[in-house]
Amino acid sequence: MTDVDMDVAAVARISAVPAILRVIGHMTGLRLALIARVTDDTWKACAVLDRMDFGLEPGGTLDIATTLCSQVRDTKEPVIIDCASEDPTYCGHPTPKMYGFESYVSVPIFMKNGDYFGNVCALDSRPARLKQGETLTMMQLFAELVGLQLEAEEQHQSTQVALLDAHETAELREQFIALLGHDIRSPLSAIISGSGLLLGRGLAAAEHKIVERLRGSAGRIARLVDDVLDFARGRLGGGIPLAMAEVHDLDQVFRQITDEARASHPQRTIHFRSNTARTLRCDRDRLAQVLSNLLSNALEHSPKDSAVDVALTFRESGLALCVTNQGEPIPEEIMTRLFQPFSRGLGARPRAGLGLGLYIVAEVVKSHEGTIEVCSSRTEGTTFVCTLPAR
Repeated sequence: MTDVDMDVAAVARISAVPAILRVIGHMTGLRLALIARVTDDTWKACAVLDRMDFGLEPGGTLDIATTLCSQVRDTKEPVIIDCASEDPTYCGHPTPKMYGFESYVSVPIFMKNGDYFGNVCALDSRPARLKQGETLTMMQLFAELVGLQLEAEEQHQSTQVALLDAHETAELREQFIALLGHDIRSPLSAIISGSGLLLGRGLAAAEHKIVERLRGSAGRIARLVDDVLDFARGRLGGGIPLAMAEVHDLDQVFRQITDEARASHPQRTIHFRSNTARTLRCDRDRLAQVLSNLLSNALEHSPKDSAVDVALTFRESGLALCVTNQGEPIPEEIMTRLFQPFSRGLGARPRAGLGLGLYIVAEVVKSHEGTIEVCSSRTEGTTFVCTLPAR
């Protein structure tokens, strides 16, 4: 389909066009009204109301050189004729004689950006008083309306294309998540399970160390894969999904995460305190992931001889989780993008991971309809506060 054919189709999709042509015919008394797409070398009818058996239909073409539309195209000015055979300018013009019309009016259609599109035309084999009254004003208003409708139609088509692209992107995203979730995690699970079995078979010290390192590396890869999956679901899939349930022992879950962090960092001091636990409707595993990520972040960005504090406070309104370390204050330029994906800080020392930990924390908290805040100073340290509403 050529560009001109696409423009003809665009006019055909404008529901107001038939009514516009009927009003033009009624107000002027002219029996042929039409909208034409006009280019340097093409004249093609987009919409036609023919009550004088002129023989022109939508999609029909005329030799552009034989029409007065070429004059409108070149001058960008309307042409209006009451009686061609008596008009001093057009009485000897070949076009009225070729097409057998006496009365004629044609005004240019412009797009919003000023580009010329074509003409709104009307004609009749009988003379008509067109120069008197508001005929020209009416035609110009209709031409402007058609231009605006064409602009809206173009935007609509662009939106449709964008929606189609988004649908295709969503399918690719789902394929990516499925690939990552199955084809990568499955062999990793086999490596972790197999190495665990080997560690229980009384290996020599050197072999035991190699297998233990292998299992640890596979575990880190699995965590990276999980982070990327969460990123794909959160950033591209409309939010991290939750498995909501009534949880009665959230303090014990958080205490276990803290104990695991102590075991992984035996040289560090990690304090945990909690008031009386309350039942909370939440995703237990996702909130454990929140604390795990916050603890890893706090341990990574604080001196080795400083303590990290975890405080869990149950309230009538919900839950508050605070994780505090005594590291250097977070610079303002980092604070503004702290929860963005792949944010890894400005430190000279390379950091482990992909920089998705705090992004995932924020997404999980948001999925729980909660909030996360951070304050950082040299005297008070850095504190992340996650607040979750009671459900």
